[in-house]
Amino acid sequence: MLTKKTARYLIGIDEVGRGPIAGPVAVGAFIFLTPESRKLFRGVKESKQLNMIRREEWFALILAMKEAGHIDFCVRFMGEKSVDGKGLSYCIRTALAASLLALNAEPGDSLVLLDGGLKAPTEYLHQKTIIKGDEKEKAIALASICAKVLRDRRMVKMGKRHPGYGFETHKGYGTRAHYKAVKKHGMLAAHRRSFME
Repeated sequence: MLTKKTARYLIGIDEVGRGPIAGPVAVGAFIFLTPESRKLFRGVKESKQLNMIRREEWFALILAMKEAGHIDFCVRFMGEKSVDGKGLSYCIRTALAASLLALNAEPGDSLVLLDGGLKAPTEYLHQKTIIKGDEKEKAIALASICAKVLRDRRMVKMGKRHPGYGFETHKGYGTRAHYKAVKKHGMLAAHRRSFME
């Protein structure tokens, strides 16, 4: 079994958007391409512990480090129709597999660190699920930031297309303001029917 010290590639996986009543679910995969790159991002925290400004600052650093060849990341989305039609678990598994495939890491040389109850495809023999992994493992925290930033940006665009719903503020979560907007304006295609009464 590979360890964090012996793995050629260390990959963190996390998902965001499990609980909203609108918008896609997103899975982020983050990979350290060199042992030295694991020393980057000192003091990073998972996305839920950061406000939007801090997440965007970290994401700017992630993009710079990707451009320099130190890391890579990928975020894959599954939309509302898929969530309603095929279920949340299916969507998360599908997006997870797609994000790993996009990284082009060798499964035999990679240790995949997953948050909570996530599981990588079976060809990734070396994987470890960690409860609250986004708080304990830097790679998972960075995956969560990538997924959260890119999902939030989608929700801001949705807010511009559908003014009056407040997507740019609540990002699709079931806040009081969001429920009031649905009651006033009706449901959109972006709303998950299986999540609504």
